[in-house]
Parts: sequence; C-alpha cells; structure tokens
Amino acid sequence: MLLVSEVEETEIFKICLEYWNHLAAELYRESPFSTSTSPLLSGSQHFDVPPRRQLYLPVLSKVRLLMVSRMAKPEEVLVVENDQGEVVREFMKDTDSINLYKNMRETLGTMTHLDYADTERIMTEKLHNQVNGTEWSWKNLNTLCWAIGSISGAMHEEDEKRFLVTVIKDLLGLCEQKRGKDNKAIIASNIMYIVGQYPRFLRAHWKFLKTVVNKLFEFMHETHDGVQDMACDTFIKIAQKCRRHFVQVQVGEVMPFIDEILNNINTIICDLQPQQVHTFYEAVGYMIGAQTDQAVQEHIIEKYMLLPNQVWDSIIQQATKNVDILKDPETVKQLGSILKTNVRACKAVGHPFVIQLGRIYLDMLNVYKCLSENISAAIQTNGEMVTKQPLIRSMRTVKRETLKLISGWVSRSSDPQMVGENFVPPLLDAVLIDYQRNVPAAREPEVLSTMATIVNKLGGHITGEIPQIFDAVFECTLNMINKDFEEYPEHRTHFFYLLQAVNSHCFPAFLAIPPAQFKLVLDSIIWAFKHTMRNVADTGLQILYTLLQNVTQEEAAAQSFYQTYFCDILQHIFSVVTDTSHTAGDTFGCGNCVFCFPLVLRTKTYVS
Repeated sequence: MLLVSEVEETEIFKICLEYWNHLAAELYRESPFSTSTSPLLSGSQHFDVPPRRQLYLPVLSKVRLLMVSRMAKPEEVLVVENDQGEVVREFMKDTDSINLYKNMRETLGTMTHLDYADTERIMTEKLHNQVNGTEWSWKNLNTLCWAIGSISGAMHEEDEKRFLVTVIKDLLGLCEQKRGKDNKAIIASNIMYIVGQYPRFLRAHWKFLKTVVNKLFEFMHETHDGVQDMACDTFIKIAQKCRRHFVQVQVGEVMPFIDEILNNINTIICDLQPQQVHTFYEAVGYMIGAQTDQAVQEHIIEKYMLLPNQVWDSIIQQATKNVDILKDPETVKQLGSILKTNVRACKAVGHPFVIQLGRIYLDMLNVYKCLSENISAAIQTNGEMVTKQPLIRSMRTVKRETLKLISGWVSRSSDPQMVGENFVPPLLDAVLIDYQRNVPAAREPEVLSTMATIVNKLGGHITGEIPQIFDAVFECTLNMINKDFEEYPEHRTHFFYLLQAVNSHCFPAFLAIPPAQFKLVLDSIIWAFKHTMRNVADTGLQILYTLLQNVTQEEAAAQSFYQTYFCDILQHIFSVVTDTSHTAGDTFGCGNCVFCFPLVLRTKTYVS
C-alpha cells in the first residue's frame, strides 16, 4: 500500500489516502496518547506504545514523509507556480486541490498526534535541506510549508513554540539568502501561510506576533502578483484571532499596537489596490471592536477613518459649491471606494461604528438622492440602455454601497430605539420614492434587503411605517417579477425576504392594509412557493406557515380570512405537494397541510 501511495497519480493517491486516514484514526482511538512524552508528563507516568501501533511505527513514519512531500495546496495560498514555471497569483480556486488538502491535513494531523516527534524530525530535516540547497525547489518548499501549516494544534504548546520559531527563522533566512523576485515571492507566501495557521502561538508570544505583523506590512509593498493579496488576507486572519492583543499595552511597549498602526496607516497602505485597502480596514476594524473602553474606542475610530473622511469631506465641499462634480467619473468612483471602506470597517467594528456613520449619514443620503436624479435624467434622455454605461454603473455602486452600509450597521446595532428614531426616517425619505419612480432596470434590490433588515431589527416598533414602505416598493416590485420565473432574481429574493420579515414581526400591518392589497400579498406568497427557484419556494412556504399561525392569534380577523382565502390556499398547497418538481418543498408543504386541517375541524371555523 505504501508503494502504491507513491505512484504519481492523483486518483490512486486519493484512494490510498482514505486507507491511511482510516488506519491513523483507528490507531489513535485505540490509545489516544502520543508515543512521544509531553513536557507535562515527563518525570511521571510513561505510556507504553500499544503493540499494534508499535507494529506500524516504521510504516507510519514513511507515510508522514510521503504526506509532507506531496501535501496539496490549501485555499489560503494565492501565489503559485503555473504550468509554464512562472510564479503568478491564482485567480480561480482549485476546489479539487482544496478538498485533497483537507483530507491530507486531517490524516497528517492524526499521525502527528500518534508521534509528533517523528513528524517534527521529518519536517525539520526537510527544512534544513531547503536551507542548504540539497532539496531546494519551489515545489518542495511549498509542500513542506503547507504540511507545516496543516498540523497546527497537533503538538504540545511548548513543542509548537520551539518548532515554529525554528521554522520561521529558517524561512526568513532563506528569504534573505535567495535572489530574484520569484524566489522571494514563493518564500514570502509560505511564511504568511504558516504564521496565519498558528494563532495560539501568536497570542502567547507578543514580540513574535508584532514581528510577524510588521513583516506583513513589508509584504504589502511587494508588487509581485499575489503577495499583497496574501499579506492582507493573512493580516485579517491574525486580526480576527488575536484582536485583543492589539488594543492592550503589551509588556515592553509604551502604547497599544493599534496606535502604531493608525499612526503609520498612510505609509502601510500606500501601495495597495482599493480592494486590498478595504480588506486592511476590515482587519483593523476587528482590533478596534475588541476595545472595551467606549471613550478610547470612539477616539480610535475617528483616527481610523481619518484618511477616507478627508477625501469624503473634500468631495462634499466641492459638491456643495457645484453639484455637477457628482457627474465626474473619477469623483463617483472615489465615493464608491470610500463607502466600500466604510462597509468593511462597519462589518468588523459593529455597533460602535455609529460614531462614523452618524458623521457622514445625512451627506451620504443627499449624495444618494442626487445620484438618483442623475440616473433618472440620463435614462429619460437616453433610454434604459444608459444603465450599462460605466458612469451610471459607478453611480449605482455608490447607491448600493450606501444601502449596504446602513443595512450592515442596523443588523449589528445594539440600540433599536436609536435606529428607529434617528436613522430610519431620513432613510425612508431618501430611498422609497426614488425606488418607486425609477424604471425597473434602475431599481436597487438592496432597497428591499435593507427594509427587511430594518424590520427584522426593529420588529413591532416599525409597524407604523409598513404602509409607507409597502406603498413604495410592493406593487412596483411585484410587477417586475410576476411576468416569469427568471427576470430580476435579486429583486425577487429580497422581495420575499421583506414579506417574510413583515409577516414575522409586524403582522398587524398586514391586517391594516386595504383588502385588495392584502389579496396581492397572499397571491405573491402563493406564487412564491410555486416558484422554480428553491430559495424563493422555501421562503414562500415559510411565509405561508407563519401567516397561518399569525391568523389564528387574531380572532377578529380569522373568520373572515378563512372564509375568503382558506380553500384557495389549500388547493395551491396540494398542487405543490403533488407536483414532483417541488419535492424539495414537501416538508413545508405537508407542514402547512397538517396546520390547515385542524382549522377545518374547529367548530368556530366555517369555510364556505
């Protein structure tokens, strides 16, 4: 089996891997202790190696060597060697390789638990052979480093510390030793991958963590394909796993490291592309979100958003003097990028981001209105085809990011009263009439998802605003999506999420709307659960089930509802349950049937 495993054929190797995975797991379950003695156990009880494991020791050692030599590429690695031998950034994820990596990681991890000393010996020897040049190649270095990253958590903490320090030291030395951008890019990508896999070690060793992060900042200036992307991705992973360490004053430091980052943020991000800057801001946001002192946190957020706010303020001042600046392609593109930065920052910081959102909120909504007018005027002059032009698309990006920012903050807010009193009224004023008046092609589906988010967050507190929301978005959206099952997929998905939110949290609003509009609501729900899109059909069935439950709680309206709609609903449910193309919805369809039948049997329910 070992010799077969060495055959250079991926499908054969996958079959062999299943066997080694099963064997390693079985040996571990028999006696879940490593053959190596933990520092915690040294000088105390010694665990004898079970006879069966003893029998497999030489074989398992060779399998470990094979795994280390052939480790598949993990998802996090973006710098790869292509078929022409060039070092490039990977754009398409190789899902087959990622799945193989996950299986190999599990197998090697279990084998490391069985004997971590042997795993360390194999990896250390191969690393030394990279440094002295006897086994140097991009492929050999990659597979070794991917294997090192894959066994995170499989060693005792002290062993992990000693091993990892050796690995990083040797890799940094190798980076200095090798010449050529391609060599350095490969080594850099491997360093970044490994450090991102060992958060436990980083949390326990501040100086090393700081050194690693500063090294990532260096890599953010490296223009080789993929290195900057990987530096940003590794930075955000470390920020998520070690966030508290960056906002505390560490031993030997005079200030929290977050202050150092913010003091030098302009220098750190100066060579990054816009999407990389957005990732960087999200990473720093996770650190800021870990600050528990509100006053300190607010001060940090102001400093954190200083650069984008300077550009934002400059554009707003220019627009105040001459609104036509909002027709300039470069200006509109800048606005979109600034809002994307805010969206990513808000995602990480959470509710405390309100201090930044409040600063730009009204100006942001005014920009939204102005761009809406520009888009409408362009459509009126040139027809709907103008929505495909770059400037109009950039304007719509600004509108979408505005809605994403508001929706993202509302969903993370811990103060629904503040949301309802201060943020919702100007938002409804800015977006609802614009949505209703626009041509279908220019309506943003995010308006519907934002309304759904607000209803889910505020619940009954927003019931009074539901008629206004429905008047603006319900019929015009329904007319967009009821012609067929394909057009405007985002609108139809968000439309039914909005119905679901209102049905769950503001049901009295349904009873307050005119009967003709309620009939439209019910028709749209029935149409939803007969939909060919699985997510829409499931949502429709869930809405109906909740609606029927809600009606039973409203005695005054229940009798009229059953007499008017019950038979029609039951007929449509049966049509879904008996339609083979809707088997995925059988569970909810049957659930609705089970809920309906007892209603007929109740003496107070008369269906004519």
